[in-house]
Amino acid sequence: MRQQRRPYRAMALYTAILSQLAGSMLVGLFTGRWLDHKWDTEPLFLIIGLLIGLATGIYAMLRTVNQFYSGD
Repeated sequence: MRQQRRPYRAMALYTAILSQLAGSMLVGLFTGRWLDHKWDTEPLFLIIGLLIGLATGIYAMLRTVNQFYSGD
């Protein structure tokens, strides 16, 4: 029974990683676009927001993978 659940756990891990990376990058992207529109600094905050979102997503991904493997 435990062997049958292993693929589902792997799919859950991949889904969590994907949603954390994509979600944090999208939040950074849209926040950067909003700040650029507000202060008329066209690509500056878009790039900064995207990089901050990427860093946040990588940090969340590492925490999720660490938590996943510490449970076994």
